[in-house]
Amino acid sequence: MTIERLNENAHMSKIVVHDNLVYMSGQVADDPSQGFDGQLRQILAKLDAQLEGIGLDRKHLLSAMVWIDDYKKWPKLNEIWDQWVIAGHKPVRSCVEAKLAFPEYEVEIAVTAARTL
Repeated sequence: MTIERLNENAHMSKIVVHDNLVYMSGQVADDPSQGFDGQLRQILAKLDAQLEGIGLDRKHLLSAMVWIDDYKKWPKLNEIWDQWVIAGHKPVRSCVEAKLAFPEYEVEIAVTAARTL
């Protein structure tokens, strides 16, 4: 079994691949001024790009961990999420209301994926 560490910086790897499991670090919006909807859409686009960068897509998702700063945003999260996730390939998902590391962020998502279908 090998471990690949991709996109490392001084503190962490953005992606770690172990065997056929892909662990992706938590993602936040590049432009937090766009509010919850805009931040969430940015994060989902980043996840698509990261998956594509290693030859995968949303069908490979196994789990998603979502942190939101206010649980009242749950209905909007579900609305946008349901448009993004692929029917028949929905990952398990957990969502927690949490104070995020920086106050401008309203949502963060980390996912795990499989290299094979």
